[in-house]
Amino acid sequence: MKKSLFLYLFIIAVLMNVFTYKYFSSKEASEKKDAVSDSLPKAPSDTTSTGKMTYDSDIFALENNDRAQNYLYESAQVKDIPAFTEKVKQALFSFNDSPEGNKYTDQPKMGEQKYIINSIKLLNHRWIIANYSNGQLWGEVLLKYFVDEKGAISFEIMNSYLYPASLN
Repeated sequence: MKKSLFLYLFIIAVLMNVFTYKYFSSKEASEKKDAVSDSLPKAPSDTTSTGKMTYDSDIFALENNDRAQNYLYESAQVKDIPAFTEKVKQALFSFNDSPEGNKYTDQPKMGEQKYIINSIKLLNHRWIIANYSNGQLWGEVLLKYFVDEKGAISFEIMNSYLYPASLN
C-alpha cells in the first residue's frame, strides 16, 4: 500500500510539472507574439476604429459642444443651433461675391483669380476654421466670429495660411 501511495504521488508530481511547463512556455510564446505585434504599425481596419476617428474629429464642433451651446443660449439667445450654424456660414459665404474675393481669406486677388471660401466648420461659440482657394492655390484660415444683441454677425481673422504651389 505504501508503494502504491508513492506511485500515485510520483505520477501527480510528474503531471503537475508537465502542466506547469506547458503553461509557462505558452505564456512566454504569447508574450513574444504580443511584443512583436505591438511594434508593428496598425491600420484602422474595423468600424470601431473608424467610429472613434469620427468621434475624435467631431469633438471640435459646435453641435457637440454643450458649453458653447449654453453660451450662445445665454448671450445671444440662440435657440436653434443648426439654423444658427447655417446663418453664420451664409454670412461668411456672402463675402465670396465680392469682385476682389472674400476678404476673410486674408489673401489679395491674384490676376483674374480671386480667393473664395469653400468650406467652413464652426468649432465653438467663438472660432471658425475654413478652407479657401483661387482654383490653383489652397489655404486655410482661423476666424473669430461675434454675434451682437441684434443677431448681426461679424468676423475677425486670427490666422491664415496659404499652401505653396506644388513643384510638379
